[in-house]
Amino acid sequence: MRRFLLASLMVSPLLICSTFTHADDAASSTPIVATEHTAHFENDNILPPIHPWSGASETLLLSADQPWITPFEQNGYVSSPNYHDTVQWLNKLVDSSDVLQLVSIGKSPQGRDIWMIVASQDGASTAQALSDNGKATVLVQAGIHAGEIDGKDAGMMLLRDISHNHKRELLENVNLLFIPIFSVDAHERSSKFNRVNQRGPVNMGWRTTAKNLNLNRDYAKADALEMQHLIRTINIWQPDLYIDVHVTDGIDYQYDVTFGYNVAQGYSPSIFKWLETIYRPEVEQALTEQGHIPGPLVFANDNTDMSKGISLWNPSPRFSNGYGDARHLPTILIENHSLKPYKQRVLGTYVMLEQTLKTVAQNSTKLKSAINEDKYRNPSKLTLSWENQTLAQGRDFKGIDYRIEQSPISGDKVVRWTGEPKLYKNLPVVANTKPIVTVTRPVAYYIPPQWADVIDRLALHGIRMTRLNQVTTVTAQQYQFSEPMFSSADYEGHQTVTANTSINKVTTDLPAGTVRILTDQPLGDLAMLLLEPQAEDSLFYWGFFNPIFTRTEYIEDYAVEPLAAKMLQESPGLQAEFNLALKNPDFAKDSEARLRWFYERSPYYDKQYMKYPVLRVSK
Repeated sequence: MRRFLLASLMVSPLLICSTFTHADDAASSTPIVATEHTAHFENDNILPPIHPWSGASETLLLSADQPWITPFEQNGYVSSPNYHDTVQWLNKLVDSSDVLQLVSIGKSPQGRDIWMIVASQDGASTAQALSDNGKATVLVQAGIHAGEIDGKDAGMMLLRDISHNHKRELLENVNLLFIPIFSVDAHERSSKFNRVNQRGPVNMGWRTTAKNLNLNRDYAKADALEMQHLIRTINIWQPDLYIDVHVTDGIDYQYDVTFGYNVAQGYSPSIFKWLETIYRPEVEQALTEQGHIPGPLVFANDNTDMSKGISLWNPSPRFSNGYGDARHLPTILIENHSLKPYKQRVLGTYVMLEQTLKTVAQNSTKLKSAINEDKYRNPSKLTLSWENQTLAQGRDFKGIDYRIEQSPISGDKVVRWTGEPKLYKNLPVVANTKPIVTVTRPVAYYIPPQWADVIDRLALHGIRMTRLNQVTTVTAQQYQFSEPMFSSADYEGHQTVTANTSINKVTTDLPAGTVRILTDQPLGDLAMLLLEPQAEDSLFYWGFFNPIFTRTEYIEDYAVEPLAAKMLQESPGLQAEFNLALKNPDFAKDSEARLRWFYERSPYYDKQYMKYPVLRVSK
């Protein structure tokens, strides 16, 4: 990607607007900024209309003659620098500052470094040094979807102001880790034709990695090299708050910055309480004071009919905020509104990040206490999946008016957003917070050593485990599967699977090298969600155990016939059981099924077929 300024001066009602200021703030808030270029984005003429925006946060922008102006500011707030220019600018900033360090968390599949800036008052460059200063640490990640890059430009401005514009005090009681571009390879697959539903920047990166994996579906299974680097970073640097910056799609509404996190019914209720009662009010107040409209992360139940209400999201661990919930890491998912101008979105992100540092610094003791409460809660039962329910309390929603038209193109009804603000009063709210499947907490899991890829993946997440150094006899519970259903198409590089389950008591010898995982540990909930097969993002679901569904030993019909006769002769009870089975007409007329019936009850049958190799031991 190169810096790109569109030469076209085409006039459109959808052009990004010139800078305005509130009349009552004019004396103190009028910024002197670089000229905002008149830009026509490739997709302007197919996007809904917007109203001009101005806000106090525009004072954060530097004038063109300032030495530390960012590429975003220099190029009229409509473009974002490519990887090379981003890294070059950050290197110069780090070299000029005694509070910033630049470290690589690993290389991408195409060989690019994934850089992280470490910002601390004492200039710490290692995780140990950062830990030694005793302050809470905030990790901010931009560009997990590389076209949604607002966080990169906002973070560059904030780091600049911390280093050179009198905001060093932000680091007095908090540390900052900043990953400007997470999906670095996708960032360079840049085009003005990416992200068709989004209003800028001019060139945008690609949604998925170079291997076509969606990183925000990868936290649990951790296939992507980029994700493996990130999870190791979380384990090594131990942040107390994690922010994942996105740009949303979907319906039009007034909010420019929306954000969400785990729900109260999830795995980290103390963290939820801190985020909901301390964090959200302070951040929303800061955004509002700076001219933005913050809102909750919600979705329309029906994009063509707002009267059907909105839905809250209880994400599974494949997503950043669901993963944070599972491992008890406070995680905030920012979804800036894709239809708002790029400048507005970047400035809103800046305000949110700055206030985050202030709020964490002032409330770090309560934050750390909430984290520890959730880490060591270890509930006796854990919910694996949820279903929707309508909440008792509705919500007002700052939406945009729309009309429904009959499309001559599709032949269906389509939504036309008018751009006019509309308050939807007391909309019904649906949330997937009603438990469907709940399991008791085992004392431990045992995984035989041949499942090395599973063991390695669990170790990557930081889950504690020990190995048996000799053959060990255990009495445990084992899941038996039936009626497996495999996905008909690839999903994120996997053939996913679901199956009916029953559980049986077994006594068996486990080989040396078998891994033992206790659930009484900080990541015990995460271990359960990865190993319980009915969990929405279990490694079982993602196909890590699919070989157990493969039949590798068979018996010929000519051998089954005499075997069946011998079995019937030796067991009158088996004859009665067979006679009962024959009352099923479908079974009675299926010769293969009848022979298989005897084979499955013979000593020759594979006793491990469709049995889960992970054993669970309860009290």
